[in-house]
Amino acid sequence: MASPAHLEQTIAAPIELEGIGLHSGAPVKMRLLPAPAGSGIVFRRTDLDNFEIPAGGRNVAKVSYATSLMRQGVLISTTEHLLSALIGMGVDNVIAELDNLELPILDGSALPYVQAFMNAGIRTQRRRRETIRVLRPVEVREGEKFIGVYPGSGYKIEYTIDFPAPIGQQKTCIDLAAETYGALIAPARTFGYKADEKKLRDMGLIRGASEENAIVLGPKGPQNGPLRFADEYVRHKVLDLIGDLALAGRRIEGHVVAERAGHAMHTALVSRLLKDRSAWELAHVPVETAEDIAPAPLSGNSLSSAAMVGA
Repeated sequence: MASPAHLEQTIAAPIELEGIGLHSGAPVKMRLLPAPAGSGIVFRRTDLDNFEIPAGGRNVAKVSYATSLMRQGVLISTTEHLLSALIGMGVDNVIAELDNLELPILDGSALPYVQAFMNAGIRTQRRRRETIRVLRPVEVREGEKFIGVYPGSGYKIEYTIDFPAPIGQQKTCIDLAAETYGALIAPARTFGYKADEKKLRDMGLIRGASEENAIVLGPKGPQNGPLRFADEYVRHKVLDLIGDLALAGRRIEGHVVAERAGHAMHTALVSRLLKDRSAWELAHVPVETAEDIAPAPLSGNSLSSAAMVGA
């Protein structure tokens, strides 16, 4: 399935997925459809006369425990895992149809999407791929929380988290240009603390959360282990970040550093970057330096279907 990295891609065949929404708990059916070159990622509410919402920074809505999009009062919720998988696997153009307001949480990771892409195939299109090449630093700070993007080759992410026990501090670095997303980031699941469950449910959140679609943390660690990675928590934050930054409209060429950030800060960075037109330029991936994309093999165990709480 190798294809030139300088050309746009879409999926080769429709994909059907279904499940429940993490926060709404509502059943939802979703179809991913191939889309023309240059069209980007577009969500379509089939239950609302096929109303469409492009995945772009101008349509960002609520971003507290998930990243949602809204246009003309129509909402699409919890988009980050699908967007992350699309960017991570080099899929530029897709229509995502769903019959409810929230995407299915599946197993709480992006792995079911990656496996579905691999099964359907990824098709190269006859259009040069553009990236957002960062020209100078753009940063967002909020107390001890921080996120910034800096000039640099490839798409590198450095993320540090610091959660209460039993997680504590974790840090990881990844280079998406190395095509390691499918093996090293996609399987990382969302997570939450059992002690916070009642409070979040009272807020109308995590109504679809369970041990089938999230890591549930008790005082001593995961109640539904084992973990897929020793540092699965920070890898999931990277997964979320990739999905949120996809709302810039194109893959970023630069280095991202995040410390104790979350959805709100991720999307705030997108907004600040897009508004500062002097901080970036649109650039074509050069033909002469582009290596063929060969998606990394998935992790050893199948991790096929799958998991919760607003991480």
